Amino acid sequence: MIHKIVNDKATKLFIFFACFFVANALIAEAIGGKIFSLEKMLGLKVHTFTIFGESNLSFNLTCGVLLWPLEFVMTDIVNEFYGPKAVRRISYIAVALISYAFLMFYLAISTPPADWWITSSEDPSVPNLQSSFSFIFGQGMWIIFGSLVAFLVSQIVDVTVFHKIKKVTGEKYVWLRATGSTVISQLVDSFIVLFIAFKIGRGWSWQTVLAICVVNYTYKFFMALIMTPVIYFVEHRIVKYLGPEKAMAMKRAAMGKPGE
Repeated sequence: MIHKIVNDKATKLFIFFACFFVANALIAEAIGGKIFSLEKMLGLKVHTFTIFGESNLSFNLTCGVLLWPLEFVMTDIVNEFYGPKAVRRISYIAVALISYAFLMFYLAISTPPADWWITSSEDPSVPNLQSSFSFIFGQGMWIIFGSLVAFLVSQIVDVTVFHKIKKVTGEKYVWLRATGSTVISQLVDSFIVLFIAFKIGRGWSWQTVLAICVVNYTYKFFMALIMTPVIYFVEHRIVKYLGPEKAMAMKRAAMGKPGE
């Protein structure tokens, strides 16, 4: 019985998606403390602009956004073949394990360091390893809380919008339900994380929060469009791996069709 379960192609595929989804989300949260310049990364000149009266804005983004497009793809693929219940389940697991990881980070920061280790760095720019360790892993609690709430809510929104579109379009227009659900859910995500982390946590003005929200969402919107061909490619590979009949049966079951 157990061998049949672990050797089942659909089961193996789901385990892979769940593990990759959770690992990707955790890495994104862990590296989210670094802010990078998108223009510089693309070799472009940095131009500042003004939104809602907030001046000197540019595309300075958290490194976490480099990995979130892969989460968009994973969410839509799992939604397509396994349904909303599966997406919610791996989302809950991801939130639980990210919370656990940050608890472990906090405990690691709190442990008393060995005296010799604090100044053992051979790099003169890092005179105190304990301070550097605490700075890297000790993100603000409001940011952590905000990102977890935003992640969970946006996943639920993504699932809901995805299936509402699919009920109308059927198996056609994969790009519409994949991209449509992502652009809506990421608007929610961008607003919630900034509202909790910076409006509530740091007392930023609505003007600043909304301006930065627009900058972040603009990046996520275009990434959702860019990643659409990837969804088609991954879906094609999955159908080939599972076989057309099984893939179609899974899609029907994911939609809760009678008899599946």
